[in-house]
Amino acid sequence: MKKNIYLDHASTTPTDPRVVKAMEPYWTKYYGNPSSLYQLGLQSKNAITLARVKISQLLDCQADELIFTGGGTESINLALKGVLQKNPGAHFITSSIEHHAVLHTADTLKKLGHSVSILPVDDQGFIRLEDIEKAIKDNTKLISIMIANNEIGVIQDIQKIGALIEKINRERIAKGLPIIYFHTDACQAGGTLDLNVKKLHVDLLTINGSKVYGPKGVGALYMKTGTNLGPIIDGGGQEKNIRSGTENVPGIVGLATALELAHQSQTKENARLIKLRDKLIKEILAIIPKTRLNGHPSQRLPNNVNISILDIEGEAMLLYLDEIGIQASTGSACTSTTLDPSHVIRALGCPYEVAHGSMRFTLGKATTEDDIDYVIKHLPKIVDHLRHASPVRVDMDEVAKAIKNAPRQIIEL
Repeated sequence: MKKNIYLDHASTTPTDPRVVKAMEPYWTKYYGNPSSLYQLGLQSKNAITLARVKISQLLDCQADELIFTGGGTESINLALKGVLQKNPGAHFITSSIEHHAVLHTADTLKKLGHSVSILPVDDQGFIRLEDIEKAIKDNTKLISIMIANNEIGVIQDIQKIGALIEKINRERIAKGLPIIYFHTDACQAGGTLDLNVKKLHVDLLTINGSKVYGPKGVGALYMKTGTNLGPIIDGGGQEKNIRSGTENVPGIVGLATALELAHQSQTKENARLIKLRDKLIKEILAIIPKTRLNGHPSQRLPNNVNISILDIEGEAMLLYLDEIGIQASTGSACTSTTLDPSHVIRALGCPYEVAHGSMRFTLGKATTEDDIDYVIKHLPKIVDHLRHASPVRVDMDEVAKAIKNAPRQIIEL
């Protein structure tokens, strides 16, 4: 029987059966429109209220500071466009390794008349505080930095960045300048990191269901009280007139249940995943020559392994792995249908050849040590086969030199 080892949990996760069970009554039994005043509608409304309370307790915020959306991408768009539509011609700051939901939105904001600054990262993917300070202008209104990267798993010090922005805001108020809102994309961090919004010092935070063993197509935006944000969808005025459209009651129930379950097992599961992650990293780097770990060795998500294997194409390796029952990804799964090299790996300063050979293995609740051993056993054979057929021969010293000398300036759009 063919193996089935799923190592692409950063792309999406299977829905936990307990989540499915919690959602089930709201498909056919409690199916009323939450805006309706009769009992069937009130049951749906109560389910949303309870879900909102559960999630607010996990984030340490008020229940009415949560807006439910149709996923992480919509939540990000709502945060960024919602703030900046209230501030014509304002300045927006983000980083070069954000998800395309942020970077493509930044392109749109530029077309709408806003100015945009893209911060560089160092060779491990970290943003420098001094670059944030340097990028800020008098008309800066919003900064968006992801807490954990979807490709290389690097975890930014959002708490320190948020504290810096609060300090800068106090100085701006004294000068009569507008305050700056701080948004973080926490989609990859929902099941593994502490998302206490008070500790993080954020005004806006995005989460979704599909990365935490919850349903796809549902997410939420934390919006701190007092944040001036307008809707990007017009309609019936649901979600405090911020996100119109009949609420996805089963999805919202599923999102709350998934986050609650993830929080309950977080410490124990993180420790288990870190052990497996570190074993896979150590063995690949030791057994396969001309390999490079992308991101920091420890300040990364517990389940994330991203390694560039030189002299081969990641897409070819992906197909060979799939033939033996291993599902992984090359770069970001959201762009796996294109052959463009990962913008995240390139932002580290890596040459195109390094980006093209990047492989991402993201572990999950069902991943076992036997699965890791299976990958370690078979991956070197695939690499040998592909390298034998490849005309590419990348010099590791030249790669190191290119990364060291890579330009790391703030880009102004």
